[in-house]
Amino acid sequence: MKKQIFYIIFCATVGTGIISCDDQLNQLPISTTTTESSFNNANDFTQAVNGVYSALKNYPALVYWMGEMRSDNINALHDGNRDWQGINDFDVSISTTGYVNTAWRNDFNGIFNANAVLEALLTKGNLIHNEALRVRYEAEVRFLRAFLYFQLVRTFGKVPYVDKVLTVPEVSTIPRSPVAEIYEGLIIPDLEFAAANLPEAYAAGDIGRATQYAAKGMLAAVYLTRSGPTYGIEGPGLASNEYDKALALLNEVLDGPFSFIDDYGSIFSYNNENNEEVIFDIQFASGINGAAFPSLLTPVAFWTATYGSNTYGNGQGSSNFNVSRDLLASYDATDGLDTRKGFNIQLSYSNPFIKKYIDYANRGRNRTDWPINFIVLRYTEILFLKAEALLLGNLGNQAEVDEIVNKVRRRAGLQPVSGATFDTVLEEKRKEFLGEGVRWNDLVRSGRAVTIMNAWLAKDDIKTINEITANHLIYPVPADELGAKPGLYQQNLGY
Repeated sequence: MKKQIFYIIFCATVGTGIISCDDQLNQLPISTTTTESSFNNANDFTQAVNGVYSALKNYPALVYWMGEMRSDNINALHDGNRDWQGINDFDVSISTTGYVNTAWRNDFNGIFNANAVLEALLTKGNLIHNEALRVRYEAEVRFLRAFLYFQLVRTFGKVPYVDKVLTVPEVSTIPRSPVAEIYEGLIIPDLEFAAANLPEAYAAGDIGRATQYAAKGMLAAVYLTRSGPTYGIEGPGLASNEYDKALALLNEVLDGPFSFIDDYGSIFSYNNENNEEVIFDIQFASGINGAAFPSLLTPVAFWTATYGSNTYGNGQGSSNFNVSRDLLASYDATDGLDTRKGFNIQLSYSNPFIKKYIDYANRGRNRTDWPINFIVLRYTEILFLKAEALLLGNLGNQAEVDEIVNKVRRRAGLQPVSGATFDTVLEEKRKEFLGEGVRWNDLVRSGRAVTIMNAWLAKDDIKTINEITANHLIYPVPADELGAKPGLYQQNLGY
């Protein structure tokens, strides 16, 4: 089936699924040119806005290596010196790790490009000759800038506040700003503007662009994250108690053009992309901008043993990315009736691993060419975020929470529960969103990260992972950034 997608220029790397370049659609090199030379007609703006979306290419791989890997969903076993090893083991010496550097640079490159487009829209936007389109482009780019800054804050805590195009010498003078300033000066205003000015939906050729509902859902997640505890670190939580703001936005999204799909597997079907469950996803297409994420957490030996080739392996040697025993037990606590277990996990293998996005019959050419989109935000998560706001903000009644939890449980083939607590919501969400990069942020935002992670280490008797402290809840500033101008940044505590 021909996919009606929004074609975005992406860079892909063989093996890790993160960064290298292959210019495919003649993208304007806005990261290395001036506004005057880059924007001369309406088409230049179209290509430049498309180019800002390219920063999302690496998002799935980064949330796997730095989120899913970091959580109690996976107990990875390495076979040597792998970049993700220190991340998995909560090592304090990971500031030189490639993924940590990539997370910082990828997002700031995207922010630089966003700022370049916003500056051009301000000075030369009249070239578009369509005010509604000019405003939409501004709203799209501001959504993307907010999205990237939200990832930075959740990953590193304090980061430089950059809202305009800077020269290299100027960049070296910008210190890290408090998280509250990033939220209040950039993330929240950008998402508010996007929510007010983006369309509800797009025609087929533009599906994949941000909508007002994506902006509202993301802004609700921002308010929930700000409402989380501080842990005594300069991380994403501010204990701001903005659950009411989040709830209002979540209800607006739930009233939008989305719905709850009764069949869990069809949400992730290669033949059902951009379905009514999807609020925002990252578009991939084989042969144009294929995805690497489906097989990143699968062992190479599986492909060799099952298909006689490691073409679709992950380039990680004999490493294993085992689904944790604790998570498997959680699925089995319902007498093995949870239909999500068999869909999400490859069980007929010596080391169970996540297979959620793998459809071998619809594969692309190789491990970095899977033709499947990555869902960033979907209807079911909005439901769970609403339950979170109701419980932690004391804003509703128990019946509302139970209705949400049981709606999801029924789809999984499970019996309803009553008196669902926030711990119930967390565990149900863990099973629902395995492989979607959600768990780690949920743990941190909820205030339970340190307690749950250390309890998991004891329960599964894991000796290779260090004891988790509050300092581990954000990553270190990359060593390269610290060394660029010594003294400009201070390293996060504990690293």
